[in-house]
Amino acid sequence: MHIPDNYLSPSTCVVLGAAMIPVWKRAAVKVKNEISRKKLPMLGVCAAFSFLTMMFNVPVPGGTSAHAVGSALIAILLGPWAAVISITIALVIQALFFGDGGILALGANTFNMAFIMPFTAYYTYKLIKGNSQSDKRSYAAAFIAGYLSINLAALCAAVQFGIQPLLFKDNSGLPLYCPYSLKFSIPAMLIPHLLVAGFVEGIVSAGVLAYIKRVSPESVYGDDKLSIKPLYVLIFSMILLTPIGLFAAGTAWGEWNLTEMKKLNGFIPQGMKNGVSFNAIMKDYLLAGHSEKIGYIASAVVGVILILVIFKIINRLISKKQNTAED
Repeated sequence: MHIPDNYLSPSTCVVLGAAMIPVWKRAAVKVKNEISRKKLPMLGVCAAFSFLTMMFNVPVPGGTSAHAVGSALIAILLGPWAAVISITIALVIQALFFGDGGILALGANTFNMAFIMPFTAYYTYKLIKGNSQSDKRSYAAAFIAGYLSINLAALCAAVQFGIQPLLFKDNSGLPLYCPYSLKFSIPAMLIPHLLVAGFVEGIVSAGVLAYIKRVSPESVYGDDKLSIKPLYVLIFSMILLTPIGLFAAGTAWGEWNLTEMKKLNGFIPQGMKNGVSFNAIMKDYLLAGHSEKIGYIASAVVGVILILVIFKIINRLISKKQNTAED
């Protein structure tokens, strides 16, 4: 679901990026005012969890691949505004260091995965769970929240892809950017997510929620003492298991490079051919001179360290402001 650069027109990217600015500002205020200092470390752990979750590609119908995001779980644990911050940082790291998702398309990707997903998941979870204290109902609500939220995000991405050939054409009438109209992009995005990726997101949401309730219940119920170590165990285990994501053959729909685009479509749209180009340090989660497995694990380690360092700085800034406000 990571939209690369040049699949969307610059104007589309600008509009979606502009739409995210007030969301980020509101999220920053909400997190500063509503997340306690004891829970601030959870922001970084959740961002690292999302980053790693998106590395586990699964095969989907059509010979391509997809992945879960983790937005639903983070929204359930910390609320949708905190999820906006966590998922945004994870997506920024992916784009800048690993070339997963475009730089110009960051507004579109955060709109889909850091805004649409967490808010859909949060309110779906609250609606289904209600006031029930039943764990079974909570896990069912988490599963449905994950399933619905990733499919709605996929629909948004499909629409963003599909409007490109309608709005942006060259002088000969050929699409300038993504060449697939809505009648192709919507089923191409939704069928794999409805049949596979949605279930993966739901299982991840419910399963990890159950794990956290067992090993660190205060992370869910908000007790004063927060045990973060079991969550680091989860992150470490995921890092070691990331090479599993290499088994899914095929590029995710809408994430092809120019060579693949020409092979699939017969031509390369001019806007894509002459668009922006950004060379990430560890593009495609590879490490020069090493196997794919080593590259994947190294990328996971680097990504998690970067995320945790960024959130360490954010946590200190927020804690400092909270201390100043209390004084």
